[in-house]
Amino acid sequence: MIALVDYGMGNLRSVANAFEAIGEKPVITHSRAEIESAAGIVLPGVGAFGDGMKNLRRLELIETLNREVLEKKKPYLGICLGMQFLTDESEEHGLHKGFGWIKGRIREIKPADKRYKVPHMGWNELQILKEGGLFQGLPEAPVFYFVHSYHLEPAEPGVITAVCRHGAEVTAAVEKENIVGVQFHPEKSQRVGLQLLKNFVRMVKEHAEKTADTCSHPA
Repeated sequence: MIALVDYGMGNLRSVANAFEAIGEKPVITHSRAEIESAAGIVLPGVGAFGDGMKNLRRLELIETLNREVLEKKKPYLGICLGMQFLTDESEEHGLHKGFGWIKGRIREIKPADKRYKVPHMGWNELQILKEGGLFQGLPEAPVFYFVHSYHLEPAEPGVITAVCRHGAEVTAAVEKENIVGVQFHPEKSQRVGLQLLKNFVRMVKEHAEKTADTCSHPA
């Protein structure tokens, strides 16, 4: 089971519809028990960073996410705001603390060419820096749909798996062990978006099988 974390921000139904289009039945939930029983965790979201973190704290979900993702190593997919939460802090409307799973900061996109407007909104081509993983089976330069004004600037550049250009280089995707994040919206990106979600589901199933095997054959 895949849990879509509901913390009151973003259109979770569209993300659920995309998973259902590939044959999955995700559960939209803010229940800690359901998140704990899930094999994979998806945290979508749009809106302000500070408001999102406030809602997650109010629902007492941050400790649960830390335990399930960092300790139990469950696959995690952050979409848009759900990717931005991964870092240490955000500069959006003040300074706000994030999960701290990936070292770095969320900063405003500042195009050198003023013809590029912020928010970065619409379709953009990716430059994939790390093959496989979420991008397995996709074209060489897939096009995804973006809506955002801020992006992740990691202190550990090796976590970046894809970038795009919008008058400046923008971090489009990151990966660190079982944690993946995308700044774009796969649920709005048609065929390539569905393929990316299939790849995440594959990661979830592989982890679940590995965990089951470990439990069946303890050291």
